[in-house]
Amino acid sequence: MKIGLLSDTHSFLDDAVFYHFDGCDEVWHAGDFGNREVADKLAAFKPFRGVYGNIDGTDIRQSYPENSRFTCEEMDVWMTHIGGYPGKYAPAVKTEIQSNPPKLFISGHSHILKVQYDPRLQLLHLNPGAAGKQGWHKVRTLMRFDIIGDRVENMEVIELVGR
Repeated sequence: MKIGLLSDTHSFLDDAVFYHFDGCDEVWHAGDFGNREVADKLAAFKPFRGVYGNIDGTDIRQSYPENSRFTCEEMDVWMTHIGGYPGKYAPAVKTEIQSNPPKLFISGHSHILKVQYDPRLQLLHLNPGAAGKQGWHKVRTLMRFDIIGDRVENMEVIELVGR
């Protein structure tokens, strides 16, 4: 399963997303869509999963959960917007992640791209950075990867041109 992952679009969806995710089987958004139009365009493009972020309004929150835990291939995945990262998980997820860790933990919010393995919980943490133009980040980023069985393979970071 080839996955396209993005976050923190903040109401701006670059057309390049559709080019870079064209060969993907699914697209996942880790919150802060910014508006309904972003979510609708992504959902019309490919099979789609998303979670709401702290800036998202009622329209997004009625359609997308705060946390999404699901299985992709044989991979236990947990996606949330404010999740923290290994060694500094957010209080809202810390207890659950420590007692029942997924194999793949995805969050957004920080606008900082991260790929970090947590050896204590034996999980891979991904944060795709920010694909939108609002925020302090200097480079807009996306991620693309394969889930094969219970493994993440062929991880790619994509930098979008311009800010």
